[in-house]
Amino acid sequence: MTNSRPEAEERDFRRPPGPPPGGGPQLSNVWVYNGKAYDLSDWISKHPGGEFFIGRTKNRDITSIIGSYHRDPERIGRMLERYAVGRNALPEDIHPKANAPDFLFKEGFDSWQDTPKYRFDNKDDLLHKVKARLKEPELAARLRRMDTIFNIVVAVLAVAYFAVQGLRLFERSWMPLPVFVILMVLLRSSLAGFGHYAIHRAQKGLNKIYTNTFDFNYVALAFVTADGHALLHHPHTQSEVDIKKNVFTMMMRVPRLYRVPIHTLHKFGHTVTGMTIRLLDVCRLTRKVGIKDMYGTWGGALPHFIGSFGVRALLLGELVVFTLAGDFWAWALQFVVTLWISTFLVVASHDFEVEAEELPDSDTEDWAVNQVEQAYDLKVIGNRYIDCFLAAGLSSHRVHHVLPFQRSGFANIATEDVLREESAKFGVEWLPAKSFFTDRFPKLCRTYLLSPSREAEERNWGFIREHCSPGALKTCAVYTVQGFTGIGTV
Repeated sequence: MTNSRPEAEERDFRRPPGPPPGGGPQLSNVWVYNGKAYDLSDWISKHPGGEFFIGRTKNRDITSIIGSYHRDPERIGRMLERYAVGRNALPEDIHPKANAPDFLFKEGFDSWQDTPKYRFDNKDDLLHKVKARLKEPELAARLRRMDTIFNIVVAVLAVAYFAVQGLRLFERSWMPLPVFVILMVLLRSSLAGFGHYAIHRAQKGLNKIYTNTFDFNYVALAFVTADGHALLHHPHTQSEVDIKKNVFTMMMRVPRLYRVPIHTLHKFGHTVTGMTIRLLDVCRLTRKVGIKDMYGTWGGALPHFIGSFGVRALLLGELVVFTLAGDFWAWALQFVVTLWISTFLVVASHDFEVEAEELPDSDTEDWAVNQVEQAYDLKVIGNRYIDCFLAAGLSSHRVHHVLPFQRSGFANIATEDVLREESAKFGVEWLPAKSFFTDRFPKLCRTYLLSPSREAEERNWGFIREHCSPGALKTCAVYTVQGFTGIGTV
């Protein structure tokens, strides 16, 4: 990841999606599918999965998105033909940085060249075999039941979330500090796990509001990470397009002894002002680009804005209420523990701490096989249904990556046997789930907390110079301020 200057990062984010980074003419209304050019402008407001997914993918190659997020991509391909512009795709049809800030990609990244090319028309590949099993009436009915049960559990967790805070505020003897912190960490992770699945559901109706529960663990801003997570990370896992592996290394600029307190202050800044500033930037961007190109209509946009601003107000309001009640340190302790456990959970399900050149080469052209090989299932206590929430939705992570359109973690658990059985027919080794605390957490601590800063590595500095040089202290100050201004890890 390039260490762009903060002002450059801000400028990149505010730039409208159309023009390429170096200026020049406005990019045409083109979406690329299987090497062909399409104009889906009139489909934005008609898309059954919500306006967001079409509006945000203008000037991108959407082949892997369509292939992975639709139960019948062949039917979608036939439907798209009415929007064909009658020619092959050209490099100038693709935004060089996928309409995302430059700082999220490695230097030299170009979306036309670096977006992986997969085909999804082989009826004998792993994805087709798994999807065929999903059509079995008994399994299809069970998946619907699992989705319903999952939603009921989420409703109970939401009630518990407000009840725990209410008890702490009004009768502390019933909610002592250690119990309060543990429960808030568990509930925030669980509700963020629901938000994780809400991001993958159709962005329609109330789900545009529910999606923002992804923010409850203080790590992300669902309004902008829905794109990076659902549309860049999932279809292109561990490739140069996968910005998720770059986002969480920004803290590596900070010297290792200062990393925990400085990154905590940085994310505190995000909570207090930074993410609201980022949302206002999105509002300005939407107005500048035009609501038609982003959402189709204002009716499609407003629930997303209302939900996102509402959750930010809720998170900030909790801080204010606990401070006024004289219980700021209870809020602060649950904030710190939630933030760091959730941050490590997010990166625990892939080998993001391993450099790309050290990863084993994947020689498969089968997209689903690649997804199984690149993702980990996680366990916290060993029960998949409980771990589905404790691990923020990642207990059956491999199923989630092969079938990202499934609506709940419980449905993924119910599908795991199918994916394991079909994967075995393709010679794919099915590894046991990895323990978050005993396997992944120690490795992540070594990478994200104990390794030298980027500057110290590049300049071969020793421990003292890494922490005492004027440049290191300036980096800490700048990174802290960036959190309050909405620049940083999301």
